Parts: sequence; structure tokens; C-alpha cells
Amino acid sequence: MTSVVLITGTSTGLGIALSIQSAQAGHEVYATMRNPDKKEALLSAARDAGVNLNLLPLDVQDNQSVNSCVEQIIQAHGRIDILVNNAGAGCVRTTEHITEEEADWVMDVNFHGVLRCTRAVLPHMRAAGQGRIINISSVGGLVGQPFSDIYCAAKFAVEGYTESLASYITPNFGIQFCCVEPGGIATEFANNALTQLQSRGTMPEDDYKPVFERFVASGVGEARGDVYQSAEDVARVVIDIASQEQMPLRRRTSSWAEQFTALKTQADPDGLKQVALVQQAFT
Repeated sequence: MTSVVLITGTSTGLGIALSIQSAQAGHEVYATMRNPDKKEALLSAARDAGVNLNLLPLDVQDNQSVNSCVEQIIQAHGRIDILVNNAGAGCVRTTEHITEEEADWVMDVNFHGVLRCTRAVLPHMRAAGQGRIINISSVGGLVGQPFSDIYCAAKFAVEGYTESLASYITPNFGIQFCCVEPGGIATEFANNALTQLQSRGTMPEDDYKPVFERFVASGVGEARGDVYQSAEDVARVVIDIASQEQMPLRRRTSSWAEQFTALKTQADPDGLKQVALVQQAFT
């Protein structure tokens, strides 16, 4: 059956790939973005792929925008089968250098945006007795990394939030949840995180400067085949997960990501054992 799919953050990279591949899989796709003026890359990709998309404005930082978008889809179809919380933003900043406003923004886009969209679709999925919510997380949601303090904190929050929802909503209402954890998406990391750092001024001349220079020299932001995947490769993993009868709670998207997170995931790679244990403890 054709699924009604809502995807956030579709103006670039992974969001575009997710929209195109979802449409190619035969789904009714609602591709959304904060600023529809940035739609041309998505529309161009859709034309090249020969697929049709529904484009709607949705700002994950604005409850009214989120609710309005969801209501438009519900009015048109009566349901939303799959929500992909893809909108997010990187941040390369130390705790001492980041401002309160910057930290709030990183948490709001990456975590509260997921919360707002999930909260908006849950009543409709609950009424239908089914639904799938896929949150684009990161290996940074499992393993803290240099100069990604607040970004990792936000992704850790997404992981805990997803796991908590799965512990009681899945068994009682039939809605499944999954965190997808890429090791990195080459173009998006380079364009978002490091460009953001450069636009706000380079690393100050202080004790952190040589540490940061060693961090950059390690290859961060480069299109290294062992770390960074293409948006299309990650999207294929997401589309496959969405089609499975039983979604995993979490899934890495590359062998590098598996190796990088192995100490935290090897006992329960897909996260379903832990969720089952929690469900058992509270029933």
C-alpha cells in the first residue's frame, strides 16, 4: 500500500535524497522545508528523477508551522504513515566559546524540532493504530566527539527520547520508532558545521586553537570514504528500514559507523533487546 510520508529538512543533501527515493518507492511524499525559496535543488532533482513531490513549508522551530503542515496532510489523506525527522544542523564549537543563544539554537533545531513534529503526528498515528517515526540521529548520538559538545548533547537527547517512546507507545499503540545513525554525510557536514564556524569567525587564538588544528588535520569535513557517505547511500538505508515489518530501534549506516560505536552497541546492535527489557520491567 502507498504510504503517506512526511519528511522535514528537504532543501539540501539527505532531505533531497530521502524525498526522491521515497517517491521512487511509490509513496505519497510531502517534502518540507523552512524556507520554500530554497526549493529549486529539490525540484530539479525531482524532475531529473521523474517523480512527483508535494512541497509544503514547515519550520521545525515553530509549533504553528509544524501543526499547520500536519493538518494540511491529514485533511488531504486522513493519515500520515511515516514521519522522517531529518531537519538538523551541525555545530563545531567548544563549551567555552559557544554563546547561550547558539547553544539554544542547536538544541532547538536538533532536538526540540524532533519533539514538535513527533508530537504533532502522534495523535493521528495513535488513532490509526499504526505509524513509523524515523529520527535522523548520528554516531554523535552514541559517542561524544571533539568540538561537538552541544551537537552531541542534542543527538543524545534524540536517542533517549526515541528509546523512551518505543518503550510504551510501540507495544500499546503500534507506532514504531527508529534512530538512524550515519557516521557522516560528506557534503552536509562540510557545508553546515565547518562553514558555520568560519562564518562566525575562526577559532580564537587561545589554548583550544592547537587542539582544534589537530582535529581538523585528522580529516574532519573531508569526503573520506571510510567515514563519510553520500546522502544517497544514507537515504537507501532509511528507505529500507521504513519498509521492514519490524524496524530496529537504531541503525548505523556504514561499516565505519559500526566500528566507531561498537563498544556501545555490540551487546544490542539494533536496540530492541534493551527496549524489551524496559517494557518487561514496567508491565
